[in-house]
Order: sequence, then structure tokens, then C-alpha cells
Amino acid sequence: MTRSILAFGALLLLAGCAGLEHKPDPDFAATYPEATPPPPARPSGGIYQASYQPGNTLYLFEDVKPRRPGDVLTVVLVEETSASKAAKTATSKNNSTDITNPTLLGSPVQFGTPGFLPLESHSGNGLGTSLEAERDFSGTGNSSQSNSLTGRVTVTVAQVQPNGNLMVRGEKWLKLNQGEEYVQISGIVRPADIRPDNTVLSTQVADARIAYTGKGAINDANVMGWLARFFASAIFPF
Repeated sequence: MTRSILAFGALLLLAGCAGLEHKPDPDFAATYPEATPPPPARPSGGIYQASYQPGNTLYLFEDVKPRRPGDVLTVVLVEETSASKAAKTATSKNNSTDITNPTLLGSPVQFGTPGFLPLESHSGNGLGTSLEAERDFSGTGNSSQSNSLTGRVTVTVAQVQPNGNLMVRGEKWLKLNQGEEYVQISGIVRPADIRPDNTVLSTQVADARIAYTGKGAINDANVMGWLARFFASAIFPF
């Protein structure tokens, strides 16, 4: 029995260690350029040679901007958002209804009632009725949020759209002493927005998907426990 418990504990420890390893997300995986075989060399005797050698081609009339799948581009993260919301509601409603006892043949109606009814008196009762109701509600709420993210992430071109826009994606993974931190980004970049130093602002990335997360001891210390999450959830009745 003791050996079984020890073996189960060892499996839990191994599972916990394995959970710390970052698994690359295929949605943000780097794209590598396709290898194209060079055409057969045809010496012409001049300085210019028609043969194409991947990686050794010199473009005299082109800049360093990416334009093919596999080219790299640096995204400068300058994200900053701020939002606030306030709400206040107050309602009040009063109802009052009075029905007088009718008169029959010049005399007010009076009758007896069964003893099981919750009435103060069961004799000499009439049909007069009075009803009053009052309801009040007051509620206030305030919410504010502010976020900021700066840095640089170099991504690769995953696809070139028919209009020339570039679909980019990539991630940066940092493994620190007490955990892992990684930034993931994907989106669409317009070539005209790429600056001369081969960078583009994250605010100019269309359909941007930016994620900054981590795991490890520091991240676990900032996560609320499962029991505390239960008491703070909407299903807790008190």
C-alpha cells in the first residue's frame, strides 16, 4: 500500500514538472521559406549571371521590407488601453387600493365568515377591502480598467494576401529562474506601414491577436485558489 502511494505521488510530481514545459502553439508557429532549387547555371561570360542562388541574391533596387513567406518583421508593442464605466439606478413604486363596503337595500352588507379564516372577527363582516404596497430599489456600480504592454516581438510572414498585405505571426518565449513568460502575436500588416528599420507598431496591425501569459511559481502565487474562487463566484448563494 505504501509503495502504491509513493508511486502515485511520484507520478503527480512528474505531471507537475511536465506541466511547466511550454508547448508551442501552432497558431503562432514560425513560417519558414520554401526551398526552391536553383535553375541550371548558364555562364554568359559577363558580370551578370542569370542563375539564382537562394540567400546569395543581391537586390539593387529593393529595400529590406518583408514581402515573402518566411521573411521576418519586428512588431513594436505599444498597447495601452483605459476604460471606465459608472451606473446608478433608483426606482420607487407605491400602490394603494380602497374598496368600500357596498350598501344593499339601504343597509351595509354584513355577514359571518368561517372560523378557519385568519380574520380578527368572524361576525359582522362586510365586503370593504383595502390594499397598500410600496417598493423601492437603489443600485450603484463603478468599474475601471487600465492596461499597458510595451516591448518588441519579431515575427515571420505566414502568407501574402492578393492585395499585398502580410499575414504575420510569432511568439517570444522567455524561461526565467522561477517560471516562463511568453508573448504571442498574429495579425495583418500593410507593407506601407512598415518603417525603414523593418518594424511596425502593434497599433497598425489589423485583426491583431496579442497574448502575454506565463506559468511557474510567480504566476501561481498570483492565482486565487479553487476554494477562494468558489466563494467569489456567482454560484455562491451568500
